[in-house]
Amino acid sequence: MTQSSEKIALVTGATAGIGTVTARALAQQGFHVVLLARNADKAARTRREIQQLAQPGRRVDVLLCDLSDLGQVRRAAEEFRQRYGHLDVLVNNAGLVLGDERQVSADGYELTLATNHLGPLLLTNLLLDKLQQSPTARIVNVASMAYQFAKPDFKTLEVAGSYSPMRAYANSKLYNIMFTQELARRLRQRGITTVTTNSLHPGVVASSFGQSSNWFTRAFYKVAAPFMTSSEEGAQTSIYLATAPEVANISGGYFVKKRPEAVKSGYNTLENAQQLWQLSEQLTGATFL
Repeated sequence: MTQSSEKIALVTGATAGIGTVTARALAQQGFHVVLLARNADKAARTRREIQQLAQPGRRVDVLLCDLSDLGQVRRAAEEFRQRYGHLDVLVNNAGLVLGDERQVSADGYELTLATNHLGPLLLTNLLLDKLQQSPTARIVNVASMAYQFAKPDFKTLEVAGSYSPMRAYANSKLYNIMFTQELARRLRQRGITTVTTNSLHPGVVASSFGQSSNWFTRAFYKVAAPFMTSSEEGAQTSIYLATAPEVANISGGYFVKKRPEAVKSGYNTLENAQQLWQLSEQLTGATFL
């Protein structure tokens, strides 16, 4: 069990892109960083690289988990609970865009939905008590301005109409934002003021993200490459929301380039957010708050 005075951060999707940059920055700022990753070799390599840059006496650990598999999420959450006494920062960064064919998770859910929304939601809620053990805990959810292209069905959380990988991704990013807002509301309603949560758009990042998806997405990334931001730049809002004193008491916001922005979606209503929460509880088989 770690010392109560240590600041602990858990970062998902930390073996590439903005996840690695975020984890590295937190380690350099004195956090004991836990990397949640599904690939053991990549995780070990990333751990070694970040450990060399961490502040003296601060560790970098690995927690293996495929977020699309809810059983693995439960095991990872339990392992974290056994190993660590509290959690100060949770960065839900992992995400994916798939190819043309609809794929399903180990639990039978559309894979984008499972990886980008259901897994992070379950992990967050299973670790909520550890976040409450911190005097000032923060949950940072990496979303995307792609939410504006969402077309969800709030009875199933699937893509409305025929399957589209980009629509599935857009839906999942809208769910990230709506989950953040609803979680903030529920925390306030229960008088939990020591835990805040915010979401963000990191920019269109020039990385390997999206390269395994369909030809249209790959073509978009190729054409847009000169206008993209680097992983270093893309991670700055995540790092800002995880550490900056001026946002310590802000909760439920959506940020772009370290500034709050309004969420422009007709689907983003209180009724839909509550329905999203309830259906997400049903699909994950767990009830929270």
